[in-house]
Amino acid sequence: MPNITTKTNASISKEKEIQIKSKLGKAISLLAGKSEAWLMCSFEDNCRLWFKGSDEPAAFVEVQVFGKINPAQAEDLTAEICNILSGELAISQDRIYVKYEEVSIWGWNGGNF
Repeated sequence: MPNITTKTNASISKEKEIQIKSKLGKAISLLAGKSEAWLMCSFEDNCRLWFKGSDEPAAFVEVQVFGKINPAQAEDLTAEICNILSGELAISQDRIYVKYEEVSIWGWNGGNF
């Protein structure tokens, strides 16, 4: 039950959004037991986002996961998320933050896991 939220001050066309969503769907499998089948993605583009005192292209990505996250796997996923956003949106990797959150209770389909 992972969720990836991407906020950026760059513009994301519908075509780019689909490409990024598909690449994130593959990338989430870097975390043990996670797959695109359960992945929810959301995108907020054209945000008023400042980083290092500049409004040059930047992104803040939040990855929420039910259960524990293996730190080495998170390292691999961070690298892949940065590669995806750099390649698709021309955001320099040193202008991307990735935040991880482990969730102990996750609701779905009228109940909780």
